[in-house]
Amino acid sequence: MEANTRKPGHLPAAFLTPGSSSFLDFLGEHSPELLPGNRTLPAVKGAIELPHGTTIVAAVFDSGVVLAGDRRATMGNVIAQRDIEKVFPADEFSAVGIAGTAGLAVEMVKLFQLELEHYEKIEGATLSLEGKANRLSTMIRGNLGMALQGLAVVPLFAGYDTDRARGRIFSYDVTGGRSEELGFASTGSGSVFARGALKKLYRKDLTEQQTVTAVVQALYDAADDDSATGGPDMTRRIFPVVTVITEDGYRRYADSDVASIARSVLDGRLEFPDGPRAEVL
Repeated sequence: MEANTRKPGHLPAAFLTPGSSSFLDFLGEHSPELLPGNRTLPAVKGAIELPHGTTIVAAVFDSGVVLAGDRRATMGNVIAQRDIEKVFPADEFSAVGIAGTAGLAVEMVKLFQLELEHYEKIEGATLSLEGKANRLSTMIRGNLGMALQGLAVVPLFAGYDTDRARGRIFSYDVTGGRSEELGFASTGSGSVFARGALKKLYRKDLTEQQTVTAVVQALYDAADDDSATGGPDMTRRIFPVVTVITEDGYRRYADSDVASIARSVLDGRLEFPDGPRAEVL
């Protein structure tokens, strides 16, 4: 009855005075069908192919953290998109890189951005980096039904912890399980190769520039062994998305800067095709 007597164009009082600082809880209470994990999938016969994002890499350095991703999306053995973007700012001091079902992953990132913005407006303060990581964990857990049907989203979350004055990295599994990674981390189809490269290249005393170069090297190695990961495409001028988060906030490297780093990596590979040599001892 109240819905019928409400004046056209006027929102219910609950919409104007939300009781929760979580937008997900608010949406779940008033329109739960809009949450990605609550949607009913249509019945289909046979396998279907959807675009999938692939490799994301992160590494910390003394002043912050680097988060980067390749640009390829695949549908089975077909390249669905060559220039997809998989790394997004979550807020001023954090970012998220996506791997898995591309459409759901991008939607989850947008909802996560809205969740953090909603909390800041309601509470008048920002969540701690730990709190942001926990909120993302809850969102991934809410997508478990989709994941069990093959539509998984497995992001990598990184940010600058203003309380601890350092960069931090968090990885997830499809159930929302969260782990803090020390030094570096990767996710996606090429993550095994990227992680292997960083195990040989990463050091705690790397500068920002050296860390970015190491991350691009790792993405190159992932593309070298994983067909679903795209390496630097010099002919089309398509390069990895590289972002840095420090005490000054989120910053994305310009394509021209990444192109310069990618060119130096490619020049080095002309002499050493398998990449830089690590010391044995």
